[in-house]
Amino acid sequence: MTRRELLAALGTASLQARNAPAPPVAVARCASYDEDLAATLERMFDQLGGAGALVRNKTVTVKLNLTGSPANRWQGRPLGVTHYTHPRTALAMAHVLGRAGARRIRFVESCWATAGPLEEYLLESGWNVRQLRNAAPLVEFANTNGRGAWKDYARFAVPGGGLIYPAWLLNRAYEETDLLVSMAKLKDHATTGVTLAMKNIFGITPASIYGDDAGVQEPNESPEKGRLLICHEGRRQPAPPAPPERDPASPRDPGYRMPRIVAELNAARPIHVSFIDGIETLAGGEGPWVRGLRLVKPGLLILGTNAVSTDAVATALMGYNPRAPRGTRPFAHCDNMLLLAEELGAGSADLNRIEVRGGRIEDLAYRF
Repeated sequence: MTRRELLAALGTASLQARNAPAPPVAVARCASYDEDLAATLERMFDQLGGAGALVRNKTVTVKLNLTGSPANRWQGRPLGVTHYTHPRTALAMAHVLGRAGARRIRFVESCWATAGPLEEYLLESGWNVRQLRNAAPLVEFANTNGRGAWKDYARFAVPGGGLIYPAWLLNRAYEETDLLVSMAKLKDHATTGVTLAMKNIFGITPASIYGDDAGVQEPNESPEKGRLLICHEGRRQPAPPAPPERDPASPRDPGYRMPRIVAELNAARPIHVSFIDGIETLAGGEGPWVRGLRLVKPGLLILGTNAVSTDAVATALMGYNPRAPRGTRPFAHCDNMLLLAEELGAGSADLNRIEVRGGRIEDLAYRF
């Protein structure tokens, strides 16, 4: 084969890959957290090939979305109806995964400003931890804000060398798993446009290394602050032994950095199952610290096996174009993380390639 013939063949293969169907995404109407969420979730899994085929005899790690302090509530409402994972959706997920044959289910989150037990954080957030622990044969909990019960951290290299960082150091819970589930809320976000299954994975970063009070020479295993200085603003480097960013001269704009960080995290530590709760949520921002929020009730649940495709469908269900450029809502002040993840080979944000099962986007959409 000549060089010209080789390039032509590669070009054809690349075009076929770009036009190939993406994994399907299931959607369902669900008006209340009092409905049989486990039955609805099981039906959605069946539309994607069944939960058993995904989780049987496997260790499943479920990344919750518990952003911000449990004490920071919007208008005094329960956290689960505004910006947190709702405890009933987590309970339903545990029931479904357990019945499908998961060997172990481990709930994880890098809890806000603490390295204490995740169970205590959940209790403070109003969860019934005993009920969740008994929802499946083996349920565990881990706060991944530091190394926790492990002696060191796991290194996850970004394919292609990364956009901001070449690799990430994470709690070993994200390595010692067969299947990673992201449980997110359907929300807007200031520096990534939307915060769905992909953005939820930013919460796997340990504050001991990437937090504002991370160590200078080594990780700080008792972090008490968030992740603005290092990740959002790039005003300092992560704690060793995490690698420093690739280009210290790159823009310090959070709207440039955060979409790239989210995209590369999804490429380095891929999500296997993406679940997005849009029964009740907030519009206008990601949490109570944002002005101009309003409570909305889209009455939707979304499930997929590729985070980029699932987030693309969810973005469209919010009334946005998932391929919108920077300067266009929802990416008015940031780059489009969906397209960045697509460039890294993490999935497709092209709705023409994604089969939506359970309903049509135009019939289910709730304009944020």
